[in-house]
Amino acid sequence: MRVLVKGAGVVGLTAAFELARRGMEVEVCETSSEPGRGASWYAGGMLAPWCERENAAETVLTLGQLALDWWDEATPGLVTRNGTLVVASARDKAELSRFASRTTGYRWVGEGEIAALEPDLAGRFRTGLFFAGEGHLDPRLALAALYQRLLSMGVRFCLGEGTADDATFDRVVDCTGHAQTGKLSGLRGVRGEMLYLETHEVSLSRPVRLLHPRIPLYIVPRESGRFMVGATMIETDQAGPITARSMMELLNAAYALHPAFGEAQIVETGTGIRPAFANNLPCVAEKGGTLFINGAHRHGFLLSPAMARQAAEIVFSKEVSHAGCRQRARA
Repeated sequence: MRVLVKGAGVVGLTAAFELARRGMEVEVCETSSEPGRGASWYAGGMLAPWCERENAAETVLTLGQLALDWWDEATPGLVTRNGTLVVASARDKAELSRFASRTTGYRWVGEGEIAALEPDLAGRFRTGLFFAGEGHLDPRLALAALYQRLLSMGVRFCLGEGTADDATFDRVVDCTGHAQTGKLSGLRGVRGEMLYLETHEVSLSRPVRLLHPRIPLYIVPRESGRFMVGATMIETDQAGPITARSMMELLNAAYALHPAFGEAQIVETGTGIRPAFANNLPCVAEKGGTLFINGAHRHGFLLSPAMARQAAEIVFSKEVSHAGCRQRARA
């Protein structure tokens, strides 16, 4: 069976992988000249299903737990399993209790264990929550590795084109995200803003979430003294550069985590429009003969593996069914 996958973001690449590993002949079509250059480019890469349960449905936890092993298999060596540390300033301690009441999979840690986990945060926070089972990856490295893996599996790519003759394929899987706003019922855009800081005065071994009543912050370590700081969630599909308010809020929160971030260099800012349905959960749905995977919201890397498997099973089951019909016809 020949399958066309439209879109080469995290959803499209994971779908292509699941289809190809089931023996499908897969081609991926993408308007950008490089894979992963949409909203996926600005993702945090946190594989944190227990933390995300704080403001997401149980489905995010149950399906998200599959993500760590999936990415480990698909992109060997790129997943770091050091857990997630959640902290709050003394005046926002109630936020920690609220966060704990909505999540599982953590243990309370005191000042000493926080210092053991993250020495550069020693003495800065009295209590926190440690989610030992979580992990993270660098989305840009992961997408590049997955792209190379797909090439080695025989998957074809038409980059910079974005169009193909659907009629020449047996199945079409659309993973174009925000581009389907206004076409898929109930799909909306949610703007996320982030920035990269660079400093060698702070070292972190895992994502750290700093709780705040107005804007929760996360900082994810990258390579060579770089840190991804994010992220806002604004109910708009307007693109464009990061706003001054968001920049100030992200920088103030980073400074609150550690004053050394006040001297860090801002090496990159970015915004992405993430597709979401009303319940903020992704959906696999068929419309007009095309299978759509959309609505990943802020859970692209966390939930794409589960959604890709679901879509691949739908395509594969129909292939088996059609094959069975042909066999019966010949008999």
